Amino acid sequence: MTLPTSPVATVGPVKIVGTGLLGTSLGLALRGAGVAVQLTDASPSALALARDLGAGTPAGEEDPEPALVVVATPPDVAAGTVLAQLAAHPAAVVTDVASVKLRVASAVEADGGAAAARYVGSHPMAGRERSGPAAAHGDLFAGRPWVIVPGAHSGDDALVAVRNLAADVGAAPVTLGAEEHDDAVALVSHLPQVAASLVAARLQDAPPDALGLAGQGLRDVTRIAASDPQLWATILAGNAAPVARALRELRDDVDAVLEALETAADAGPSAPGSTGPLARLVADGNAGVSRIPGKHGGPPRRYGAVTVLIPDEPGALGRLFGDVGEAGINIEDLQLEHSAGQKVGLAVVSVVPSAVAPLEKELQERGWHLVVR
Repeated sequence: MTLPTSPVATVGPVKIVGTGLLGTSLGLALRGAGVAVQLTDASPSALALARDLGAGTPAGEEDPEPALVVVATPPDVAAGTVLAQLAAHPAAVVTDVASVKLRVASAVEADGGAAAARYVGSHPMAGRERSGPAAAHGDLFAGRPWVIVPGAHSGDDALVAVRNLAADVGAAPVTLGAEEHDDAVALVSHLPQVAASLVAARLQDAPPDALGLAGQGLRDVTRIAASDPQLWATILAGNAAPVARALRELRDDVDAVLEALETAADAGPSAPGSTGPLARLVADGNAGVSRIPGKHGGPPRRYGAVTVLIPDEPGALGRLFGDVGEAGINIEDLQLEHSAGQKVGLAVVSVVPSAVAPLEKELQERGWHLVVR
């Protein structure tokens, strides 16, 4: 199934330059809505795979002129590609989906001339650890923010076209300036990638016995460390100044933690200056987490958790979902925890606090084993 399923405002043909994860996913979403899509890519094999997946047809010389061009290339070549597409299609609106915006916007402003009126930057806040067309999905953008970044000379028609594109594939358009966007993604996307990779890198030489003790916390922290190294090198280098600024602030906090730990190691855990900074670190983390938007983008809410021991076998999770549904209770969130070498896992079902006791009673009556935490 792909989104959207309702009539769309985007006028085709839409030309997508670059058939990686984002470009192919966008093609799948648009084709699912009946919009004509033309595809190009420097890699013939990537282009052929995107075509075979149903994301569009390879662009040809006899094709009608596109109404909209989406540049979905890596960030280091996005600016040049945008300028080339503006020149190649003098009637088309051009946008890009690169994760760094200031560099592209500056290039268009400097070298785009009158064509700059047809350019609007954008960035869908959607992705996966896997890359390439094989990882694409037509629902990739559903419910995700899509940042619209108007250029200094962007025309109203171009803005409407790019905003329609975002909405038509199920995303929620948000408008930011280029510098504001780059500062924001450095903090909420690029810094987490660096932090996850740094933690995961410590595991390369870890003893097998230590890794056997790994719980859900380690998996949560390192999940995005499985990302594409080449792609992320270009992203981080392209947004170097904001990422460096965020990392320096993180380094200052790490230095404070190191000083407290060294004090505890040298003078004992009760020594002055040992535990206070560590408690402040965790408390500051609590305060930061509490600011992350909650379900549907609203204010964060506290949920109750019901932890169920679940067999690692086909259909077990489906039965649990069915029993919760028959109890008339909505699952607000779900977390699965696995232990190495075990044939069972833990399903942590988040529900509104008032539903915890009724759900526990219902599940116990249905034969589920609950874990008290």
